[in-house]
Amino acid sequence: MMTFVKILIGLVLLICLAFFVLGLRSQSGAAPGLTGGKLADCPSSPNCVSSEANVQPEKQIAPLSGTLKEAEAAITAMGGTVTVKSTDYLAATFTSQVFRFVDDVEIRPADETTLHIRSASRVGYSDRGVNRKRVEVLRQRLSN
Repeated sequence: MMTFVKILIGLVLLICLAFFVLGLRSQSGAAPGLTGGKLADCPSSPNCVSSEANVQPEKQIAPLSGTLKEAEAAITAMGGTVTVKSTDYLAATFTSQVFRFVDDVEIRPADETTLHIRSASRVGYSDRGVNRKRVEVLRQRLSN
C-alpha cells in the first residue's frame, strides 16, 4: 500500500512539474499579430476562438460591438495587460493564477463599431473553454 501511495505522490508531483514548465514556456513569446490586415488563424488545437471569417465552426465566435478604446478599458478591468496598441490593432495577455499560463487576446476593428477578436492559449492543447468564456465576459462588459 505504501508503494502505491509513493507512486501516486510521484505522479502528482510530475504532473505539477509539467504544468509549471508549460506555464514558464507560455510566458515567452507574443501574440501573432495581423496577417494581411486580419487576425491570425486559430491553430488546430481547441484552445482558440476567433470572429474572423473561415474559422472552424467550433472555434467561431461573434464579433464584438464597441471601439478599441472601450475594449482596452474592459480588458484592463478584467485583469488583462495590454501589450500592443495602435489605431488598427490591440493585443493583450491574460495570465492564469496557478501555473501562470499566458493567453493572448487580439482585437482589430472591422468598422466603426464592430471589433474582430481572437483569444488563444500560447501552449497546451485544451483550454477547457476559458478563451470562449473570456470573450463572452468582454462582450458583456462592452454592452454595459
